[in-house]
This record gives sequence, structure tokens and C-alpha cells, in this order.
Amino acid sequence: MTGAAPRRRGRPSRAAEESGPGARERILEAARAQFAERGYDKTSVRGIAKAAGVDAALVHHYFGTKDEVFAAAIEVSMEPATVVPAVLGEGTEGIGERLVRYFLGVWENPASRAPLLAIIRSALTHEAAAKVLRGFVLRRVLERVAADLDVPNPKFRAELAASHMIGIAMMRYVLQVEPLASADPEEIVELVAPTLQRYLTEA
Repeated sequence: MTGAAPRRRGRPSRAAEESGPGARERILEAARAQFAERGYDKTSVRGIAKAAGVDAALVHHYFGTKDEVFAAAIEVSMEPATVVPAVLGEGTEGIGERLVRYFLGVWENPASRAPLLAIIRSALTHEAAAKVLRGFVLRRVLERVAADLDVPNPKFRAELAASHMIGIAMMRYVLQVEPLASADPEEIVELVAPTLQRYLTEA
């Protein structure tokens, strides 16, 4: 009688792959919670796996490295695949307002705010986290926005818009500087949307 064939390193067993419905989603939710609670440095793939109730090999199977789990946690918080087409699909008229409403909507939602706060704080103190965040913002958001802009230097314009919104996030949600921190979101939309519209549409 021959022994069982050895498992391939880094690949989960069939039992791990079949560890219950929604395993990938559980891992993502656990990753968001771990990054929010512990920050980038202190979060590990093993800790994410333990919180999700799966083997660490399954995390590697779905996402690869910790950086890739981090990027996926950003994506699930911001949902660019559905939101970017919605922001751009109606043409340039009103794009500034749609963009700032989407951005504030993500930050005003407590479920997505906590992991985003952790992401920004981690990016400020850890180069690996900053690199992942830059790569995500550039590839998944800014380049897609810029591709639809009929203006000179479209990528630069999109980066200016992103810098404006990230600055608002830092002042309102991270540093909580008043009166911005307690301002009505509609007031922010009214004041910021024309600036984003100018960045993205005026030649």
C-alpha cells in the first residue's frame, strides 16, 4: 500500500477549499477588521486566517501576499468596479458632484470608514502600505477616470482631484479638524464639487 501523495506547498487541501460557503468573503471581512484594529505592521496572514476561521494556506490561495490582501481590503471598501463606471458613465456634466458624493458616501458609512482609516494611517507610517495604496489608487481609480477625460494632462488632472479628496479625508476623518469634521456633507459637496469639475473638465 502506497502512501498518500504529498501536498503541494502553499496550496490548500480540498478540505480547506471547501471550508464553507463564502470563505473568500469571510477572509476579506477579517482582513478589514484586522487592518482596522491592528494596523498594517501588526496584521499577519496567519492572524487574518485565524479571525476568518480558515487555514492560512487558503488566504494565500485566494490573495497571495499580505500586500495583496491589503489591496483587496481597499477594493472591497471602495468598490471601484461598480462606482467608477457610475461616476463616469453619465458624461462630464456633473462629474465633480458625483465624484465627491461617492467619496463622502464611502467615508460617511461606518462600515467602510474604519478600514479606510486604518489604510490611510498605515500608509502614513509604512512604505509597503503606502505602495499598495498608491498602486490601487493609480491603477484602479485614477487611470480609469483619466481615460475618459477629454482635457490636457488627464492623469495629472485626476491626481489633483484625488489629492483634494484625500486631503478632505485626512482633515475631516483622521485629524478631525473643526469646523470641517462636523460640517454637513451637503455643504462640502456644494463647495468642493465645482473645484473637482474644473480639474476634470476645463481645458
